[in-house]
Amino acid sequence: MKFDAEKFKENLSGRLRRQYGKDISQANKHDLFDAVSASALELIMDNWMATRHEYEKKPVKQLYYLSAEFLMGRALSNNLINAGIKDQVKEVLKDMNIDYDMIEDEEPDAGLGNGGLGRLAACFLDSLATLDYPGHGYGIRYEYGMFEQKIENGYQVEYPDRWLRHRDPWEIKRSDLAVTVKFGGNIAYGKTPDGRPRFYLENAEEVTATPFDIPVVGYDTNTVNTLRLWAATSPNGFDLQLFNDMQYNRAVEKQNSAENISRVLYPNDSGPSGKALRLKQQYFFSSASLQDLVRHYVSDFGTDFHKFPELHVIQLNDTHPVVAIPELMRILMDEYNVGWDDAWYVVTHTFAYTNHTILAEALEKWPIDIFQGLLPRVYQIVEEINRRLLIELRKKYPEDYEKQQKMSIINDGKIHMAWLAIHACFSVNGVAELHTELLKTRELKMWYDLYPEKFNNKTNGITQRRWLLNSNPLLSDFITKRIGHGWEKDLSKLKGLVKFAGDDASLKELMSIKQANKQHLADYLKHTQNEFLDPESIFDVQVKRLHEYKRQLLNVMHIMYLYNRLVDDPNFNPPARTFIFGAKAASGYRRAKTIIKLINTVADRVNNDRRVRGKIRVVFVENYRVSVAEKIFPAADVSEQISTAGFEASGTSNMKFMVNGALTLGTMDGANIEIVEEAGKENAFVFGLTA
Repeated sequence: MKFDAEKFKENLSGRLRRQYGKDISQANKHDLFDAVSASALELIMDNWMATRHEYEKKPVKQLYYLSAEFLMGRALSNNLINAGIKDQVKEVLKDMNIDYDMIEDEEPDAGLGNGGLGRLAACFLDSLATLDYPGHGYGIRYEYGMFEQKIENGYQVEYPDRWLRHRDPWEIKRSDLAVTVKFGGNIAYGKTPDGRPRFYLENAEEVTATPFDIPVVGYDTNTVNTLRLWAATSPNGFDLQLFNDMQYNRAVEKQNSAENISRVLYPNDSGPSGKALRLKQQYFFSSASLQDLVRHYVSDFGTDFHKFPELHVIQLNDTHPVVAIPELMRILMDEYNVGWDDAWYVVTHTFAYTNHTILAEALEKWPIDIFQGLLPRVYQIVEEINRRLLIELRKKYPEDYEKQQKMSIINDGKIHMAWLAIHACFSVNGVAELHTELLKTRELKMWYDLYPEKFNNKTNGITQRRWLLNSNPLLSDFITKRIGHGWEKDLSKLKGLVKFAGDDASLKELMSIKQANKQHLADYLKHTQNEFLDPESIFDVQVKRLHEYKRQLLNVMHIMYLYNRLVDDPNFNPPARTFIFGAKAASGYRRAKTIIKLINTVADRVNNDRRVRGKIRVVFVENYRVSVAEKIFPAADVSEQISTAGFEASGTSNMKFMVNGALTLGTMDGANIEIVEEAGKENAFVFGLTA
């Protein structure tokens, strides 16, 4: 990408003047961050528009990745690195007496995800753009993210994550592309011109879905794809008559009801109202995304949908967007008069499904009363899909009534979304070799027996641009000095480092890089949490979503054991060790929140006992997120990957630790198995039972 330093300065100054009425001497940190980001977006915009024009000029098959989460992290440095202009921008800012690191820290993490599911989605988008594939994301523009975590008296306390309190300079609002999503109502009947029955909704609640586009910049390429996020509003939410009648709460009731849909990621769903809101969220972004795709297709090709699967593949990231399957049927049949068989052909050749877990809690099942009440027409379509599936099952297993019942999409008063996905999608993938094997032989065996050709494995991955090039510049420079460029797009090139394994100078430099990164993390935690870490100690790290199967509890019990032994045995003198945790527990997950309390209680005891000072320390990193992870991974000595064998589908923090030079301590589970196979068992610390 061409970079004109003087033009960049002009754009930056102009942005400050137009947006804030300030010059550089008057601008605060946020003003400068916004102006730098907007100026960078201006440079990226030409490639972004050119990418769109290229896809439109010569229609090609495009991937659309539907996900409830996109854990993107900060955009500024990542986009500048991928565009190849970070050093130039830093130089320009230095000339203008602007501290780049200061404004980088002003950017909030985008509150669009929580765990590995969302981070995988973000890594996929980065990879697609870098490989010049036409692939885009669809999701929800959450106003408050999941939550901001504070630790008070050792307990997790949730506060709104106000990541959008200032406008996001990287997003473009596309009000011209807004669509309407309907909930509730009753089904009315009519006839198509050729006499077939036609269905439509009456008296439904209407919600406006407005798209916000975010660029996804490929590394060392001109490709810039799009992440489109939907925000929910009410088309006529403010009732002036009620307001004038002094019924102020009722006047904004519809407005609040609509906006709640895109308010928070994963609202507490322990009660019926929470479940209804979750289902509303999933249908909202699925319907809006499909309406967007179909509208674009019709404008180019008319209402003959036979070409639709040739130009679209829709990847469903777990079961959250699976409601898109019957929704596409509804759109095709009810809005474009497509017959059932033709619509089903389109659906079954368009959708693919990624299964992320064998945990029953994550294989979503919706109570019929909630689903039917919110989505009456969609439920009717699910019933018909299920009726036809049962006919197929009776032919295949005429005497096995138990299997027919177990495989029914509607069963036991619930709709099994994973069953719907497997039945309708042309591809069903697991996310690690062991996980896929467990799906085929145990958890989804009955479905594998029915559709063996659909099942395949796609082991999860990470983008080295974010997790090495951006987060660990010292190690990146070390690698490039020895093997040159190319590894930024192809990690297999890191094998070129093997010849330096016996080089004392390289090993010494490698250790000094690790030490510098540990000092950087120690400085950060001293500044943000008043925690004092010894960079000379072993940094033993477990950072990931808090869940029982991930076994943070096992880790803290080991710490308790070490503490007791140190107190009881004055001759026990292991290397100094700092245990670092980072995790959020779902707001309704009481046991996980209790484990956080336990970790902090143990930390309080250990860290304040003079008898073990300098030998062992425990730190819980508050509000763990991508920008903090970028400081933790480069500093880690030991990577704790200790899930109960057979429960971790893949895991990706194991890869982020590994690529930053941490040693893996873990079970033979998920992607750990493939990492150990690649790195050699002698280079990992494996323990515990196998799956």
